[in-house]
Amino acid sequence: MDISRSTIAALALSLAGPATLPDVASAQDAGAVARAYLDRIAALDDAGPQINAVITTNPDAPEQAAKAQAAGLPLNGRTVLVKDNIETKEWPTTAGSLALADNATGRDAPLIVRLRAAGGVVLGKTNLSEWANFRDDNSTSGWSGVGGLTRNPHATDRTACGSSSGSGAAVAAGFAWAAIGTETDGSIVCPASINGIVGFKPTVGMVSRTLVVPISVSQDTAGPMATSVYDAALLLTAISGSDPDDPATAEADAHKVDFTAGLAGASLKGVRIGVLRKRTGPRADVAALFDHALGDLRAAGAVLVDVDWEPNPDMNRDEFTVLLFEFREGVDAYLAGLPEQEEPRTLADLVMFNTDHADGELRWFGQALFELAQKATDREAYLAARANSQRLARAEGIDKLLADNDVAVLIAPTNNPAWTIDLVNGDHFTGGVGATGLAAVAGYPHLTVPMGAVEGLPIGLSIVGAKWHDAQVLQLGAAYERARTADLHTPEFKRWGE
Repeated sequence: MDISRSTIAALALSLAGPATLPDVASAQDAGAVARAYLDRIAALDDAGPQINAVITTNPDAPEQAAKAQAAGLPLNGRTVLVKDNIETKEWPTTAGSLALADNATGRDAPLIVRLRAAGGVVLGKTNLSEWANFRDDNSTSGWSGVGGLTRNPHATDRTACGSSSGSGAAVAAGFAWAAIGTETDGSIVCPASINGIVGFKPTVGMVSRTLVVPISVSQDTAGPMATSVYDAALLLTAISGSDPDDPATAEADAHKVDFTAGLAGASLKGVRIGVLRKRTGPRADVAALFDHALGDLRAAGAVLVDVDWEPNPDMNRDEFTVLLFEFREGVDAYLAGLPEQEEPRTLADLVMFNTDHADGELRWFGQALFELAQKATDREAYLAARANSQRLARAEGIDKLLADNDVAVLIAPTNNPAWTIDLVNGDHFTGGVGATGLAAVAGYPHLTVPMGAVEGLPIGLSIVGAKWHDAQVLQLGAAYERARTADLHTPEFKRWGE
């Protein structure tokens, strides 16, 4: 299809049209598509409803996209927005913090090197929950000192969830072909689900974490966020692989495949799927939506098996111990390795900076997690907590559930509907839904695919698989995507109920 520059620009500036723009694969001019995305960001992110998902954009993206397309590279000049805790050579990498506002390292993280080599174009940086939502236990998802507050394009007074809030909202709003988020526990799948898009947290170690601002060496991973399982798989293929500077990725090359292969023909027929019935939560409307998804799976030939599981509080307790200890060590090492930054160089420096710049950093919530992490120095207690939490999530968690019930994957709703943004009182999380923490602590693949909406607020279906079974999880997600009969909500760029 030949799409002219003016036609795409008109699409980009139209509030009445669909959220997403034409894929560059269907257009002759990748540069025009990139320009249309930039125009759409200007119209809807910087102005109009001000979704505020994108911190900065790349004015050279149209030229770079055209060049990548001409070279015949796999991503063909497709545009990707990158969460601002991942280093890119063009801009500072801030993690949303004013303390790192000038952190221009001039480096590309290895996953970004891979993205560019595959013909992907970095369109810009996305906002995030500051420090990936690991600064205070009463924070507001989607807010950072650098980027301000990101809004959900489906309901601008509702959360975009965190910490990859900007990446999720940007893809939902049609600001790029795809985005890259990061997750420690829920930070890809929650914003993906709540913004009505696909999000994939791969097996920890499938994607390099080098030059990504850390929280947890045990649980951190980057992953794709897109409008379809195919696009997420295509992006994962580009960015995954072993990195000698990240020991967790030692096996990645052995497990990396073309993740798009097999998606088109993937079938649910005869596939045994474990249904986490106790993780549907207290809401009847979410349960009804999940039941509809189960009906679609059953109609497509899946064999549904009820699986009895609820979170073990010991796993959650020990995970917190692990995160505090690993954050202190990880952030100290990251800050110490910055080539130009004079300060901060330690977590203690960050605490002092926030105290000295309280008007910009501490107006809405504090830094209790930073302060707790400073005290998390007991290595023996940390190692014991890590071993126990991983045992409960792996051998006695996902591995056991899959084996005992003879199922390929586990499914549940990803979350409840998006809650109202409240900067004064913080997030209004409601529990009892999903298996996000289980997959996060295990480090196993977790895919969320839209399964409909409650009162115009999207809900995702979570698919959790075994370690290194990323391709299988994506294939089953694509098969569900084709079998899905529920209507999906289109972003309206206005407050809920208006």
